[in-house]
Amino acid sequence: MAKVAVLDDWQGVAKSSTDWSALSAIADVIFFERAFQNEDDTAAALSDFEVVLSMRERTPLPASLINRLPNLRMLGITGSSNAVLNLAACTAKNIVVSNTTGHGGSEASTAELALGLLLAAARAIPAADANMRAGYFQEDLPVGISLAGKTIGILGLGRLGSHMARYCQALNMTVVAWSENLTVEKARAAGVALVSKEELFSTSTAISIHLVLSPRTRGLINASDLARMKPGAILINTSRGPIVNETALVEAVQARRIIAALDVYDREPLPQDHPLRSAPNTVLTPHLGYGVQEVWREFYGQSVENALAFLKGKPVRVVNAEVLRA
Repeated sequence: MAKVAVLDDWQGVAKSSTDWSALSAIADVIFFERAFQNEDDTAAALSDFEVVLSMRERTPLPASLINRLPNLRMLGITGSSNAVLNLAACTAKNIVVSNTTGHGGSEASTAELALGLLLAAARAIPAADANMRAGYFQEDLPVGISLAGKTIGILGLGRLGSHMARYCQALNMTVVAWSENLTVEKARAAGVALVSKEELFSTSTAISIHLVLSPRTRGLINASDLARMKPGAILINTSRGPIVNETALVEAVQARRIIAALDVYDREPLPQDHPLRSAPNTVLTPHLGYGVQEVWREFYGQSVENALAFLKGKPVRVVNAEVLRA
């Protein structure tokens, strides 16, 4: 019987998100609910599996790992692509890679979380909740700000950034945006003003990041950008941690110059001793952006379909079709 690994089910939602019975009837399905510690740990855990179903970019899948999995014949990814997968290494070893299609609400869910982080940071909601549970009331709570009439800067006005722009317009905020490829026409169509990166950082009360991580955007937000932010301004990141220089960000919140509302980090899960966990002026969530019921049903439902189709000799949603020709 084939062995199927389901990786990084951190919330323990995989089993309840879809019907696994058809796959379990023909394969031994093992669910991994904890992150692997390193590549050696990953290689040891997965060495016996013919099929691996991954979850986004949670487990890195470089060539060095792919080449250490002697039995791997099919790899499932969620989403159209995976930035931490070496697809060429899979193709070289004739490993079929299948993806999932559609968005399942992940665009809206991530933007909704960005809005939630904005409101939580602006009104100190986590601190207020902690006060109530500790038996206090308004004692020592920071005073919040009203968002109406304030300016929010959107970094990246793609699908997610456009969602966030509309949400903030509904709050009567002024919305400005910047990215390297954003045009005046596209910004105007969204009811948004295109400004320079420098102006966005210096004039915005809140800034929300909606850029794709790439060599061009890695470290794009640096210490100089953070220094331009208004005192007490809010930086929201639901995109990817490495877009922001982490050292500069930690320094900025520890100095209480800005507030950081974060869902993503350079390393995930965030290490227990990471300085962000104890830093002031932060609101932290554990990469929940796309993690809603609608997305889980789509991701895991199609992952089961992909594994079943492969094991029955008729692979579907294949990314590296040249493997099939071979």
